Amino acid sequence: MGLPRFGRPKNGDELSSNLFVANCGPAVGISDDEIASVFSKFGELNGVYAADDSGTRVIVSFSDVGSAQSAFMALHGKPCPELGGRSLFIRYSVLQPNPQELLQSVDSRPWNSLAKRRVQHYGYEFCYDIRNVNTKRCLGELPSFLSPILERISSCPTFKNADPDRIVLDQLTVNEYPPGVGLSPHIDTHSAFEDLIFSLSLAGPCIMEFRRYGDGDWRPRVASSIDTKVDCPEDGSNCIKRAIYLPPRSLLLLSGEARYAWHHYIPHHKIDKVDGKVIRRASRRVSFTLRKVRAGLCKCEFPQYCDSQR
Repeated sequence: MGLPRFGRPKNGDELSSNLFVANCGPAVGISDDEIASVFSKFGELNGVYAADDSGTRVIVSFSDVGSAQSAFMALHGKPCPELGGRSLFIRYSVLQPNPQELLQSVDSRPWNSLAKRRVQHYGYEFCYDIRNVNTKRCLGELPSFLSPILERISSCPTFKNADPDRIVLDQLTVNEYPPGVGLSPHIDTHSAFEDLIFSLSLAGPCIMEFRRYGDGDWRPRVASSIDTKVDCPEDGSNCIKRAIYLPPRSLLLLSGEARYAWHHYIPHHKIDKVDGKVIRRASRRVSFTLRKVRAGLCKCEFPQYCDSQR
């Protein structure tokens, strides 16, 4: 699959476990091993890679963000005696997920066929008959091809001050949707997974619709111009709908009320309308859904939807 691909963070405040280091490399007589010996003092390294063809710029990849930050603060803009006294110019760099390589990785592994779509499970298997996971049967660590995605999630400014354990994800479900195949309305089982649910869309687009069903006590506090109260024919009750367009390479995050109280589903049709434009679904859409398996009972603020509190 080749060497990892790196790029400049889109957000200037985004930290990363990877550093772009200029003014060192084989073209100026400094080997990767010499560079590694300097940077490994700050933490465990994944490797040292050529940043381009110049021979004077490298990527130093750490196993964690904290080590990279320590190295950046200690070495950026300063002469380094161990590297010939050269001043190093450093900035953060991020792994760039390659959609085709991600798809090739899952396509090289066995799929499980459901009624209308195919799935793969990693970390823990999701059991559709009980809508939960068997926490006693771990399938192993998440595959290495997920590393670019996990790094982008952990380095997102949204989680800059978050508890690191909150974004440690250990379960992946890969879904492949043929044209016209969607997903029935549902809320991911509260007792199965923690608060954060990430879903990466690849290969093709779709519309995902969210529904908040009335329960007698709940009332929307703030009216929204994109919320509409409609009759939901599935059960005859009223609900509020909201639709989101998910293009390829988009990453959806569900948390809080959206995760615990809103049903989400993908309509079963081959054409979506977005801003008045007709968008035909691709020959396949593949989603990577990442979650953290819950160890205990759910204690969310939405007991009417919670299997742990019924």
